[in-house]
Amino acid sequence: GQGPVLLLLHASPGSSKQLEGLIAMLAGSFRVIAPDTPGNGDSPPLPMDAPAIADYSALMIELLDALEIDTVCAYGSHTGACLANELALLAPDRVERVIQDGAVVFTTEERQDMLEKYAHPFEPDLEGTHFLRAFIFCRDQFVFFPWYARDKEHVRNTGFPDARTLHDWVMEVLKGATSYHLAYRAAFAYLSEERLPMVQQPVLCLSAADDPLGPGTRELADSMNNASFMALTRYDDPGYLDSLADAITDFAGTST
Repeated sequence: GQGPVLLLLHASPGSSKQLEGLIAMLAGSFRVIAPDTPGNGDSPPLPMDAPAIADYSALMIELLDALEIDTVCAYGSHTGACLANELALLAPDRVERVIQDGAVVFTTEERQDMLEKYAHPFEPDLEGTHFLRAFIFCRDQFVFFPWYARDKEHVRNTGFPDARTLHDWVMEVLKGATSYHLAYRAAFAYLSEERLPMVQQPVLCLSAADDPLGPGTRELADSMNNASFMALTRYDDPGYLDSLADAITDFAGTST
C-alpha cells in the first residue's frame, strides 16, 4: 500500500502469514511492512544462542534503514508486542506510536513455568514425529492456555479453526522448527510491565475478548498516562478483523 508506514510484528509461533488478512485491509491507508521475526517463517535466526527482545528489535532498526524508512507506527501482537515496545525505546525518533495487541504480562511463577514447558525446538527425526508434535502444539493452543495445561481450568473455549488455516500455520511453524522457540523464550523473559511504562510515545493497548493476555494488557494500560485500552470482540467473531483494522487505522492515522 501507500501512505504512512505501519510496521506489523507477528505473534509467536509462525510468521507474517498470520497477518495476511489484516495487511490487505490496512494497505488501503498505509504502506505496510510485515517482516518474519528472525528464526520464524522465511527469516533465518539471529546468530546467537539466546537472543533477547532487544536483539530482535535492533534488527528491525536495520530493516528500516535498509528500506530507507524514517518513521513508523509499530503494531505488535504478543511476541510482536514486545518487539514493538522495545523498538520504541531503542529508537524513539523512529517510532511515532505503539500498538500493543496482547501485551506479554505474567507473574514470576508463570514466566518460569512457560520458559520450562511452553516452546522447545522440533528436532527432525526419521520417524517424522516432529511433524505430529508441531501439529499438536499448534492445534492445542486453540483449546488450552497454556497449551500444555490440558485440563478444565485452562480451557479457552475457542474451538478449532478451519483445517486450512491450521495447516498453513503449522507449515509456517515448521519452517523455523529448530529456531522458533528462541523468540518465544525472549518474550517470556521480557518484562513488559517494566518496559512499556518507559515508552513516551502514545500507546494503544487492545485485545480480543478471548485473548488470555487481555486482562494483563488492560491492567497495564490503566497504569499508564499515555496509554488507552480498547476491548475487541472474540477472535472467532465475523467482525473481529474489521474491528482490529479500524482500531489500528484510527490510532495510527492520528497526527502526533
